[in-house]
Amino acid sequence: MKISYPNKAHAFLPTSKKEVEARAWAALDVILFTGDAYIDHPSFGAAVIGRVLEAEGLRVAIVPQPNWRDDLRDFKKLSAPRLFFGVTSGCMDSMVNHYTANKRLRSNDAYTPEGKAGYRPDYAVTVYTKILKQLYPDTPVVVGGIEASLRRTTHYDYWSDSLKPSVLADSGADILVYGMGEQPVREIARRLLHKKSLIGIPQTAIITTTNDTAPLSDYILLPSHEECKADKRKFAEHFRIIEEEANVSNPRLLIEPLHAHNSIVVFPPYPSPDTAELDASYDLPYTRLPHPRYKDKHIPAYEMIKFSVNIHRGCFGGCSFCTIAAHQGKEIAERSEGSILAEIAKVTRMPEFKGYLSDLGGPSANMYGMHGKKREICHKCRRNSCTYPTLCKNLDANHERLLALYKAVEALPKIKKAFIGSGIRYDLFLNEKGFLNDTAKAYFFNLLENHVSGRLKLAPEHTEDHVLNIMRKPSFTLFEQLKKQFDQYNRNVGKRLQLVPYFISSHPGCTQQDMRELAKKMRYLSLQPEQVQDFTPTPMTHASTIFYTGLDPTTMKKVYVARRKEDKLRQKERFFS
Repeated sequence: MKISYPNKAHAFLPTSKKEVEARAWAALDVILFTGDAYIDHPSFGAAVIGRVLEAEGLRVAIVPQPNWRDDLRDFKKLSAPRLFFGVTSGCMDSMVNHYTANKRLRSNDAYTPEGKAGYRPDYAVTVYTKILKQLYPDTPVVVGGIEASLRRTTHYDYWSDSLKPSVLADSGADILVYGMGEQPVREIARRLLHKKSLIGIPQTAIITTTNDTAPLSDYILLPSHEECKADKRKFAEHFRIIEEEANVSNPRLLIEPLHAHNSIVVFPPYPSPDTAELDASYDLPYTRLPHPRYKDKHIPAYEMIKFSVNIHRGCFGGCSFCTIAAHQGKEIAERSEGSILAEIAKVTRMPEFKGYLSDLGGPSANMYGMHGKKREICHKCRRNSCTYPTLCKNLDANHERLLALYKAVEALPKIKKAFIGSGIRYDLFLNEKGFLNDTAKAYFFNLLENHVSGRLKLAPEHTEDHVLNIMRKPSFTLFEQLKKQFDQYNRNVGKRLQLVPYFISSHPGCTQQDMRELAKKMRYLSLQPEQVQDFTPTPMTHASTIFYTGLDPTTMKKVYVARRKEDKLRQKERFFS
C-alpha cells in the first residue's frame, strides 16, 4: 500500500549525510545504530530514544540496519557524534529474530523492508559496538534495547548452548541501559554534555575496577561468570538473586566479578514512570510512518502495528518463560485517557485508516490501571507474580477504568471498531467458580461483543497442572471455566465466535505424555488449536535457567527438560497426532 508522507520538512530524524546537511547541522550529538528498519513510531525503540533525545535539544540521527560486511561505510558516513553512539539490535534479540526453536535459520525478518532476511548480524549489539569502537575508540558507546537489556550479566545463550558473559564484556561498550530507556538515556546525555562520570546512573550497567566499586554499599555480590560456568547450581543461584531483586520495590545494586580486577555493576532501576512521564514519551512528534527511504516497500512489522495503540507498560503475571517483566518491569505504568485518545485521533487522520484499530492493548491487554490497593504492602512484597499461585488479595484487579477507556474510544466519530489484539489474562476476571465480580463479567462480555473479530485468541500454554506450575500459569480448570462462559455467551446471543488456544511444547517439566494429555483434552473440549510453540530458551528467564541447569532456581529441585532436538520435535508432533 502506498504511504502518504507529511509535507513538513524534517518530519523524520535524519538517516544520511544528505539529510543532516539539509538541516544545516555542522555536527551531530548522538547517532543511533539499530538492527531494524527506521519506523518513526512509539513501538520502535530507536525512534523512541531518538525522539526523547531530540526533545532534550540534541541533534540526533539514526542509522538503520548498517552493512557490517563491506567497507563499513554505513558506520563512517556520519563521522563521530559529539556525545555518544547508541546501539540496539532492534525490537527483538537478534538470535530470536534469526533462528527457530530448532535453531534453523529463518527465511524472513519482519523488521526489514519486504521481510528480507540477512540485514542484521547474529549478536548484533556486539558486532555493531566492536566496529564503532574500532573506528572511533574515544567516542562512548551506549548499548540498550531487548538484546542488551536481557544480556546485561552472565546469561544462558541457547544458540551456542553456553553461558555467555555480559554483553558489556563481549562488546566493549562503555555503558549498558536495561529496560525502557527514556530516563537513563537522558541522564547519560546530560552527564556527557557536562563531562561528568557515568558511574551510578540508575538502570544502567558498567564495567568497573575494584577501586571504583570499593566505596559502594548495600550491594549483593553475584557468583562470578567463571563460577557460573563451573557449577550450574551457581548459575541457578545467580539468576534467583537477579529475579528476586527485580521483584522488590527497592532493589539493591548488583556486582558480578568479571576478572581479577574488574566487575559488572548493575545499578538499581528508576521507579516506573508515572502517567505524566509516560504520556510525555508517547506524545512526542512521531509521524507513525516508516522513513521515506522505504517508500513503497512493505515492512511486515509496521503493517502489524500501524493502526494499533499501546495503553500501558509492564506485566505482573511473572510467567517463567517471559521476558516482559525483566525488561519493562513488574509494575503497571499506564497512560492517561487523554493521551491515548489523542494518539487514536492521530491514527484516524492517516489516509489509509478505514475505521478499525487493530489493537488497543499492552503486554497484557487487561492490566491497564491495575495496582496494589495498599502500596505499602507492595513495597514489602517479594512475589514473582501477582497472579500466581493465586491472585494477590492486595491487587486491585478492577476493570472499570479499562471499560471506561473502551467506551471513550468507541465514542470517537471515526472509530468503527477497536480490536484487542494483545493477549488478555483471564485469571484477572475469572476463578474456578466463575467471574470474580460484576465488573469482571461486564469486561468479558464487552470484549466478546465489541472487540473480537470472530475469534478470541488465548494462551493457556498447557493443560497439565505440574507443567503450568513451572510456567507460573493458572490451573487449566480456569480455562475450562472460561470456555464454559464463552460457550454460554454464544448460545445466549446466537453467535458463533471461535475460541483459539495457544500452547507451548517442550517447556521444562513437560514430557511426551504431557503432550498426549494436552491433545486428548483438546479433543474432549472440541477445540482445534492452530499453533503450538516449541519452547525457545531466551536470555534471562526462569524457564531458560531451568533448561540449562535442570534445576528450579527457586527450590533447587531437579526438573525434567527435553533438551535434545529429537525430543523437542517429538513433543510438538505428539500434539498433532
